[in-house]
Amino acid sequence: MATTSFSGLQIAMSRSCIPSAQRITDAGAMVLGGKSKVGSWNKLASVCHVSPVQPFHRGFASVSSKSVKVVTKAMSDSSAQSPVSGLPLDLKGKRAFIAGVADDNGYGWAIAKSLAAAGAEILVGTWVPALNIFESSLRRGKFDESRILPDGSLMEITKVYPLDAVFDNPEDVPEDIKANKRYAGSSKWTVQEVAESVKEDFGSIDILLHSLANGPEVTKPLLETSRKGYLAAISASSYSYVSLLKHFLPILNPGGSSISLTYIASERIIPGYGGGMSSAKAALESDTKVLAFEAGRKRKIRVNTISAGPLRSRAAKAIGFIDMMIDYSLANAPLQKELSAEEVGNAAAFLASPLASAITGTVLYVDNGLNAMGVGVDSPIFENLDIPKDQH
Repeated sequence: MATTSFSGLQIAMSRSCIPSAQRITDAGAMVLGGKSKVGSWNKLASVCHVSPVQPFHRGFASVSSKSVKVVTKAMSDSSAQSPVSGLPLDLKGKRAFIAGVADDNGYGWAIAKSLAAAGAEILVGTWVPALNIFESSLRRGKFDESRILPDGSLMEITKVYPLDAVFDNPEDVPEDIKANKRYAGSSKWTVQEVAESVKEDFGSIDILLHSLANGPEVTKPLLETSRKGYLAAISASSYSYVSLLKHFLPILNPGGSSISLTYIASERIIPGYGGGMSSAKAALESDTKVLAFEAGRKRKIRVNTISAGPLRSRAAKAIGFIDMMIDYSLANAPLQKELSAEEVGNAAAFLASPLASAITGTVLYVDNGLNAMGVGVDSPIFENLDIPKDQH
């Protein structure tokens, strides 16, 4: 699947279309984004029912699906002893599965952290070839600093599942992938098998998060994109969400929430975001509306997507123009500041919470308002206009 979400520019290098040595692993979409900072969590902390938990336990239990099991959880009952003022964003007792987490500096991680800060239990799905590195980093404490929650406790991941969302079931997996050494030692990693494993392990979930994208020819203009590359982008970036919700829907508790990540290239021209990725994001947004109707009628599940702005990340730098997109946003967005991963995480926590109980089929823009602009105000054409600028 090699799904790589280029932060706001969710793209990836395809496992199926380029040599393995060239693939860029996804880490937050595995979505990759800016590293979470403790200070920016204060607003969320003020309304969350979260209190200190046990220190991080460095031991991980082995399971048949080659998963990581962390002993403690980012939840506590102590907050129930005292009333909380204001309007609480409380996800205590809720369980979330986040598809696309492989390191600590992306959207997927930031969303997991916000959900944990609100009290949710966290399960993640990690691309199979990246699983060993992710597990090792967790064990060695590499992510400890970025696991710190507003109350000082550490976010805990209850279980990590190997996942390749390009394949729906074992019958879909080609022989070359089965024989690939990067998949050796892992099992039950197709979408159907992961959903079955989660059901067996936990029974049900309340929140499903899709932070996966894959565009093997993303650097190519659309006119130069091959059919294979185009369809690969659609498969990994759009249909993977349909498949994920299809297989997890039976174990999503009624009233639950399903969320994906999209990008403004779905509706506006973003030169350089090619290979069919803009089409894949447009499909994802269209599917969000249809899935909202179907999942809402079948299981009372809310389905929304977050259109996140450009975010600096290791994966995004691979396409070469993420810095330009961030500079453009700073110059032209109504809010002149750099977008942080935790701002996207907090928006996801809101959508997953009862506070958003009547919101479904929606594209929520978290991009400092850049989506609202019709022109680039940094153009020389507007140099003689008195355009307000951020003085802070």
